[in-house]
Amino acid sequence: MDGKKRKVSGDDGGLGQLCRRNVAGKPKREAAKVLRALMVEDNNNCPEPMEEEDDDCFSIGFLRTGRVEPAVLVPLSVPPRYTLIREVGRGSYGVVYEAIARKNGARLAVKRLLCDAPENVELALAEFWALTSLENRHQNVVQLEECVLQRNGMAQKMSHGNKRSKQYLRLVETSLKGERIIGQSSEPCYLWFVMEFCEGGDLNQYILSRRPDPQTNRSFMRQLTSAVAFLHRNNIVHRDLKPDNILISQKSGVPVLKVADFGLSKVCASMSSKNAEDLPTAGVGSNQNNIVNLNKLWLSSACGSDFYMAPEVWEGHYTAKADIFALGIIIWAMIERITFIDAESKRELLGTYVRQGSEIVPVGEALLENPKMILHIPQKARSSMSEGVKKLLQEMLAFNPQERPDACQLEVQMVRVTCAA
Repeated sequence: MDGKKRKVSGDDGGLGQLCRRNVAGKPKREAAKVLRALMVEDNNNCPEPMEEEDDDCFSIGFLRTGRVEPAVLVPLSVPPRYTLIREVGRGSYGVVYEAIARKNGARLAVKRLLCDAPENVELALAEFWALTSLENRHQNVVQLEECVLQRNGMAQKMSHGNKRSKQYLRLVETSLKGERIIGQSSEPCYLWFVMEFCEGGDLNQYILSRRPDPQTNRSFMRQLTSAVAFLHRNNIVHRDLKPDNILISQKSGVPVLKVADFGLSKVCASMSSKNAEDLPTAGVGSNQNNIVNLNKLWLSSACGSDFYMAPEVWEGHYTAKADIFALGIIIWAMIERITFIDAESKRELLGTYVRQGSEIVPVGEALLENPKMILHIPQKARSSMSEGVKKLLQEMLAFNPQERPDACQLEVQMVRVTCAA
């Protein structure tokens, strides 16, 4: 990892330049990044036509150059289950569409992930395993409706740990062996995730396009901590919490946060290994009888986005408490509207950092360099931050992860301090 700092573009407003988006896993993480609110310009890379193999399969309609047109499909005995109406996001190996369900007319998000290399397969399967391991729903975690594997024009519904599906087992083998086994250019392989549609964009877009609202901030703080507590109770460490990966649903008339993008998440199964990276992920389910203390399971893959990474993640030896640190960065930035400019996308993003002269550095990296550094919370002289929230943020951003509250403790404390504010 290099030690380059980020230049500040101005004296005020918290706008900075990000030299590197991610750390050790940059090519892998960048491949998973899905940009949102992107209008369709050209859809020459149309999905392969899919035949109905059985009741678990579906075919698709497709939008081309702004007009809804059907794709070239093999004749089917039943209509498509979903119609894609527009592209709303695109990344290096994934595309997100807004879709309509034929059965009830519901708006959905359909994400297509290309499984053309082991690192892409690993990201796709990580998201699949995380979302399908959840036996219960949570209003602040994006809901997966179904996942479909497409190859050679055939589509099959994916189920968790399906040992009867040769295609699924070959995907797992590709990920575990790190060898290109399926998804050759002559026979592309995709995973399609059908999920709830979040029309409000991401947290960056929502917060920065509106006037400051302390009541909304308090609601979002409670929703975020509730979501992470739910994930940790279900043995899932997200590992890439950031405003980009927090979506907004407004179906109920009030904004509801949805934690999304589980491509770097880790589903932890048991205490049988000192290093959670050694745990078998493919067969993991959220069995409540399988007691796991995520805060004692160590992870070693340094991954995520640097402005939200805990000090111990930079060293590659961390636990689920890294998610708590990332939440602290997000909440602090959200309350005080602290932002930087992403060097690649040129977008203004919520994120807290430490100034070092005319340069800025992520809080986690700065704490790693100086563990005794005192964080100035709140950062701005005129801040609406209460003493209770200030104290809780100090605890969430502690250098020593043992001094941070765990997710369940944080959920309770956040309700207390926000209701008292």
